Amino acid sequence: MYIGTQLAARDDDDYRVWAQLGIKHICADPEGKPGTWSLDDLHRLRDKVESFGLILDMIQLPLPSNPIETATYPDILLAGPERDRQLDALCRLIENLATAGIPAAKYNLNLIGIPRTPDELGRGGSLNASFRWDKIDQSAAPGLAGVLSEDENWERIDYFLSRVVPVAEASKVRLACHPHDPYTPPGFKGVTRVLGTVDGLKKFVTMHESPYHGLNFCQGTVGEMLDNPREEIDDVIRWFGSRNKIFNLHFRNIRGKKLSFMETFPDEGDMDMARSIKLYREVGYQYMIMPDHVPTISGRDPQGVAFAFCYGYTAALLQALDVY
Repeated sequence: MYIGTQLAARDDDDYRVWAQLGIKHICADPEGKPGTWSLDDLHRLRDKVESFGLILDMIQLPLPSNPIETATYPDILLAGPERDRQLDALCRLIENLATAGIPAAKYNLNLIGIPRTPDELGRGGSLNASFRWDKIDQSAAPGLAGVLSEDENWERIDYFLSRVVPVAEASKVRLACHPHDPYTPPGFKGVTRVLGTVDGLKKFVTMHESPYHGLNFCQGTVGEMLDNPREEIDDVIRWFGSRNKIFNLHFRNIRGKKLSFMETFPDEGDMDMARSIKLYREVGYQYMIMPDHVPTISGRDPQGVAFAFCYGYTAALLQALDVY
């Protein structure tokens, strides 16, 4: 396993900075609107990344974490009239990834985005993303997705997997799905989200079983599903890791638990991230470890500085455990 990043490069200097920080593996997207990427676009991106001594491990499919109202392919999750055409386009993209030599893609199956309550003060006055169920509008009206039951949600996911997993397997491209962030009670905004629990994720990865169907395992998001993240996370890592269902790792920590948490830097949250690194090694995890969702800090380049700290912290853990 090795450090990676999914930050979008603002210019060529960002590629140089990552190389200078020792980050060789990245997730990046071609230029242009998602859904319009051609094989040539993928080749150009890979060539550019490699020109800086980096490796393009992954892209983000046009199925992001944003609310469905802004999605490139909304009918895939809405079961709308364009669903099959949009799935065909997605399958062609997966085949083009294989042709371009890009081995993996991450994606979301998200209808309502990533609900959060106002940021809270963290270490030294940083601003940290938070979610407090008792502070959210629990009766918020449904959006474009309308009212969606658990069974119907699973039916749509099953249809999606039935189309894309065989193509991924034939193309030998790993598909890494991000869990629903955070867990929300059934019916919030009209939707019962099924990938916001550990049991739901277990069901998901065993549907249409394939070595190319797994998770973008966000440790922060999984911690948000648990009543006691510090004590419960180990068994979750073991379950998915021992089955080779972790294809990408978001290395993020929280303080709190299900329905009430604040995101933190990895070194100060409730989960023991050094212990987690040992577990990932034990279960044979072999892909990128990405810092994710860093707090907002002061400074001239606050996001860059915060991520640089997280990269350094993660690299130090890997080196101390002799896995880097």
